[in-house]
Amino acid sequence: MSIRSQLLKGILEGCILAVVERQTVYGYELSLKLQDYGLSVSEGSIYPILLRLQKEKLIRGEMKKSSTGPNRKYYYLTDEGAEALDDFKVNWEGLKAPVDRLLHKEG
Repeated sequence: MSIRSQLLKGILEGCILAVVERQTVYGYELSLKLQDYGLSVSEGSIYPILLRLQKEKLIRGEMKKSSTGPNRKYYYLTDEGAEALDDFKVNWEGLKAPVDRLLHKEG
């Protein structure tokens, strides 16, 4: 596993919660949204995380009809998911600044 993959694995849950917070999405659509932000993630990596987030009640899934094909499972952020996303943001900000300072040799 590459260093990039290892780093991404640690932050992917927070990124998924952030996408789902903005709008309800289905799995494939979620992977496209992540790609739009420059995060190239395979669908095979996304679905296990979606299942885990559902088990932890951070998101909920709901089957809906699609106008372009079979029914799809759309994901919604729960209140617990919103709290987890807030925690992720705080933790991310706490890591991002010191790492940036180290990498850019500030301070």
